[in-house]
Amino acid sequence: MLLGLFNEMRAAKVPVSVRELLDLINALKHHVVFADMDEFYYLARTVMVKDERHFDKFDRAFGAYFKGLENLNQLIEAMIPDDWLRKEFERMLTEEEKAKIQTLGGLDKLIEEFKKRLEEQKERHEGGNKWVGTGGTSPFGSGGFNPEGIRVGEAGKRQGKAVKVWDQREYKNLDDQVELGTRNIKVALRRLRKFARQGAHDELDIDGTIDHTAKDAGLLNIQMRPERRNAVKLLLLFDIGGSMDAHIKVCEELFSACRTEFKHLEYYYFHNCIYESVWKNNMRRTSERTSTLDLLHKYGPDYKVIFVGDAAMAPYEITQPGGSVEHWNEEAGYVWMQRFMEKYKKLIWINPYPKDAWEYTSSTKLIRELVEDKMYPLTLQGLEDGMKYLSK
Repeated sequence: MLLGLFNEMRAAKVPVSVRELLDLINALKHHVVFADMDEFYYLARTVMVKDERHFDKFDRAFGAYFKGLENLNQLIEAMIPDDWLRKEFERMLTEEEKAKIQTLGGLDKLIEEFKKRLEEQKERHEGGNKWVGTGGTSPFGSGGFNPEGIRVGEAGKRQGKAVKVWDQREYKNLDDQVELGTRNIKVALRRLRKFARQGAHDELDIDGTIDHTAKDAGLLNIQMRPERRNAVKLLLLFDIGGSMDAHIKVCEELFSACRTEFKHLEYYYFHNCIYESVWKNNMRRTSERTSTLDLLHKYGPDYKVIFVGDAAMAPYEITQPGGSVEHWNEEAGYVWMQRFMEKYKKLIWINPYPKDAWEYTSSTKLIRELVEDKMYPLTLQGLEDGMKYLSK
């Protein structure tokens, strides 16, 4: 059975290896879980999935495999041998429960009747007092009431316990290619971290307190230290307006996530391509601008630089003086991009368009060449790849 589940995981592109399969088999041999699908689900997910972004793929594969079994009897026979089932039931039952079971003719009779009804029943049943189902008074099923019962399946309420958690797919928004949200972006941005202790001494230093207290012969000597913060310095430049209007929401989410994750964050706006000036306030972009040369002088080479834009424009906006659609630029856009590349060794371009669409725009090819192919799509995987490069 587990080999079939393993194959389903591989087909769903969950990165699982034979090592995880052997670990799961070993856990079952040691009775880490027994005869409880919820517990088996959590055990399998813990053992087989090493990255939370694959939880949704795991849930879909898990649900597809177990729903694909022809009937519940096949699952019972695959997972629980008769002798094991009897011994485990007998061990777990109280004397009072054993006495109640005798009303059906004993445990053997109960199991025999259970299998018989599985063979007779051809469809799902809910409520009632005979068929295997949910919410009824039959001794077989889940979510119902019967002191002599065998719980089967997870479709019922189980009187307050978990229900088919793999169908809930709580992590479905963590897949690599889904539309991003602020939480997802934060997960990806955390690959770009370099911690340092900065600021006031307002955090308890447990190790230091123990060390100084011991040196003072047991007299409590509390030690404080600065909070541990992400010391990465980030310069963020957003393309704004025109074709980027279609990507406002995801860019807002990216900006919000960056503001949360990076203490040392500076940001500016530009339109289509970087030229001699940028701005911070779009309402005053014609009157309050910052010289791009000043920006290059102000922020040192220790800054990581991220351009965010679709790179969709007329090629002459990159290659020609005066190519800007808004003003006369003395120097071509590519000259300014080269200056950024010379100043900052860690620079990437994040593109909100899918990667397979980049080849259709000549301007996108030009920008990719200027950033030495360090362009990444605005997906969870793309952000992770970009952060991995910046963190090297």
